[in-house]
Amino acid sequence: MAKEHQGTQVDGSITESTSDPLIPVLRISQLDALELDSSLEQLLWTQFSTCFQNFRPGLLTPLEPELKALLQLLLWRFTLYPDSTTVGQSLLSLRYHNTSTSSNLYKALSHRQKLALLLLSVVPRWLQERSHDLRLYLGLTSGPSFSEGFQKALRNSLTIISGVARLASLINFLVFLRKGHHPVLAERMIGTKVVFSKPNVTRDVTYQYMNRELLWHGFAEFLIFLLPLINTSKLKASIYSMVLGGDRSSGDGAGGKEMAWQECALCGEWPTMPHTLGCPHVFCYYCIKSHSIANNCVVCPKCGTEAIQLEPAKVEMFVEH
Repeated sequence: MAKEHQGTQVDGSITESTSDPLIPVLRISQLDALELDSSLEQLLWTQFSTCFQNFRPGLLTPLEPELKALLQLLLWRFTLYPDSTTVGQSLLSLRYHNTSTSSNLYKALSHRQKLALLLLSVVPRWLQERSHDLRLYLGLTSGPSFSEGFQKALRNSLTIISGVARLASLINFLVFLRKGHHPVLAERMIGTKVVFSKPNVTRDVTYQYMNRELLWHGFAEFLIFLLPLINTSKLKASIYSMVLGGDRSSGDGAGGKEMAWQECALCGEWPTMPHTLGCPHVFCYYCIKSHSIANNCVVCPKCGTEAIQLEPAKVEMFVEH
């Protein structure tokens, strides 16, 4: 028989018996929740920046670390603080569990744990983005006699602290891969872990979704293999010849021939160092040279003539008086 929902207030947290915190959560589910939270933060920052796109460029740059921290604070206030779960976790039916109790029942995070999780996720990122400005500020406010030595010691200390923090995060992640708990070091420090918010929750991926993904991946790999084998220039020239029946300048007489000598058949601009392939059209030297390097068979895109020999075009210039 299914147990009814029960809840009691204990030290500002709610104890519930709707899910068993001893049931292990898949590692991929915990990592997916972190990725969803990161994507949501990036989406909020993008939408927030769009509101100022018509203002002076670089208006938000001086305050970008503080504004990102403010957005994280708003997310924490309306997601983690009232429900002990982030947006990514709620989408996957997960939430945080307080591991400070020995009971097998679920216990929500305390206010101190929620605040500590906020500080450990926001403050290190803010310090990392503002480290250069903080060093400049501390260096300017130091006395002239020990300013250089103080800056050097501060720089070395920050480097050591940053290295130790990264090493600790790496070790914690390796332990997470081994044990399946605490993908983030902050969760291990404050005594919390991710559990299911609903009983009997499984990660189900339908075969229809898997087949669709495999189909699109196979089609993309086929296109990546096929497209380099297609000579687009020759194909374009062939289609142009079939549709228009040959050279478009052949029916224009002298006027069409004069226009053909006034523009490059590849870039459409006035030909620089004009060269020809043996047809009435001319090309810039760099256009036709790069085209010949990329393609074994060089074809005129206007008339479809294959290259016989690349030679400079003999162009006579007349100046009207």
